Amino acid sequence: MNDTAVVARTGPDSARRRVAVVTGGGRGIGSTLVRALAEQSTRVVIADVADEGQLLAKELTAAGHEVVFHPTDVADESSVEALAALCRDRFGRLDVLVNNASIYRGLGAKRPFTEITPAEWERVLRVNVTGVWLVTRGLVTLLRESGGGRVINIASSTVHMGVPGFAHYVASKGAVIALTRSLANEVGRDGITVNAIAPGLVANESSLELSGAEYVPAAAARRAIPRDMNPDDLVGTVLFLASGGSDFITGQTLVVDGGVVFS
Repeated sequence: MNDTAVVARTGPDSARRRVAVVTGGGRGIGSTLVRALAEQSTRVVIADVADEGQLLAKELTAAGHEVVFHPTDVADESSVEALAALCRDRFGRLDVLVNNASIYRGLGAKRPFTEITPAEWERVLRVNVTGVWLVTRGLVTLLRESGGGRVINIASSTVHMGVPGFAHYVASKGAVIALTRSLANEVGRDGITVNAIAPGLVANESSLELSGAEYVPAAAARRAIPRDMNPDDLVGTVLFLASGGSDFITGQTLVVDGGVVFS
């Protein structure tokens, strides 16, 4: 077995089961979504630059799920092409694409937009926006050949609130929402839906590092449902958008934030 992939095969009917790709699926929100999809008997490809993705694949493999880790830089065209080749060669299909990979934890402390350097701006936009475009472009043929599918882009509720302090991140997630709408119009006739999810502030290590310990409970207090938001709070929405129950929903952004933004 190639040391860059970990695979579990689960029986003769595996070719009929759905296949999903989750970018940035090795840790954080992405790892929660990978687990949820695997528990739904979906075969999952973890596309990530983080080594945690390989460890997660091994763990889920040992639990009897069919999971592949593939090292992927979403902002690099050749890396995305290799991801598409893996999906085609190993599974011959693709049904669900979750574009979750983005720069968030690595943003550093919040600061005025005047203090963001051009290199930082371009790096965030390259991964958070160009990465979504490149991966979707690279995998859409597989979705079409599979008879249609689901593209789920992870945006952010910061777009709706205009949160200050990290303009490059907010701008990138706004672009993801705009791209979602445009792509939905282009691929709807192929039976492919494209939707976005805009999470609120998730109470995890990344948010604490970016916003500080006092900000997270203050954000929870402002919600209609006044508690911390956890990655598990996104699972139901992702599974719904990945299911047949969302066949006639496309180009939409679902805000999942416990009731801060009302759209």
